[in-house]
Amino acid sequence: MPAITASMVGELRAKTDAPMMECKKALTEADGDMGRAEEILRVKLGSKAGKAASRITAEGVVAASVAGSTGALVEINCETDFVSKNDSFLAFAKAAAQLVAEKNPADVAALSALPYSQDGFGPTLEDVRKGLIGKIGENMSVRRFKRYAGGGKLAHYLHGTRIGVIVEYDGDENAAKDVAMQIAASTKGTRVLAIDANGVPAELIANERKVAAEKAAESGKPADIVAKMVEGSVQKFLKEVSLLNQVFVKAADGKQTVEQYLKGASTRVKGFTLYVVGEGIEKKTDDFAAEVAAQVAAAKGQ
Repeated sequence: MPAITASMVGELRAKTDAPMMECKKALTEADGDMGRAEEILRVKLGSKAGKAASRITAEGVVAASVAGSTGALVEINCETDFVSKNDSFLAFAKAAAQLVAEKNPADVAALSALPYSQDGFGPTLEDVRKGLIGKIGENMSVRRFKRYAGGGKLAHYLHGTRIGVIVEYDGDENAAKDVAMQIAASTKGTRVLAIDANGVPAELIANERKVAAEKAAESGKPADIVAKMVEGSVQKFLKEVSLLNQVFVKAADGKQTVEQYLKGASTRVKGFTLYVVGEGIEKKTDDFAAEVAAQVAAAKGQ
């Protein structure tokens, strides 16, 4: 049997995007025949979707599709940052965003059932997802999406592939794009939660009030002063998380609020959606050295 070299493994991986260990196994089974090894991988990896389904997908991308007054923002997850840069994975995410915008699915299940073919997989988006799991060797999932088609104008901003924003507005397009950037930038500081204080979820306000009350109570000041301290803290919180009350990131004087900027541009924000990849997903922290050692041990035992 011919020796299986690193270059052969690398060549097969480049063709199939399969994990290196799987490539080596396939080449060994095929006695070094590249074409046969590729066929073996296509058969073997078709069953990987089920095995990978339980693995955490906290990485991924946010993709957008906007055409006129119709648009969509989608988050597609995978296991590692490496795969989030894979061309097939990125094409899948882009297609998912377009399908949401064009077909108006009711939920992720309905989106997954829509017709779509890619990389030889299909005939539905779900079939392509499963096929790519087998091909790439990592779990991936369609997490969420938001669609706009209310007749209003839309502006969007993608910060790389990890942060995405869509803004629905009336008025100036450049101003709306600036606001989309403002919302994305807020993830690095005090995050925008609503257009104004009225849109901040009641449970968040209640929690903020509770924390403020506990802190104020420690001051030992009279009840009426404590009450004022609590209310001041809550109002400060509402101001910080409300889009219109935030200081505009491009303000020349460092003081102009988003509300003042929009007023000057005769623009009104009607709504927005902000997605950050992996937000709220508990990431698994592994001992990488131990994982590699385990893989080597498993390989030796086969």
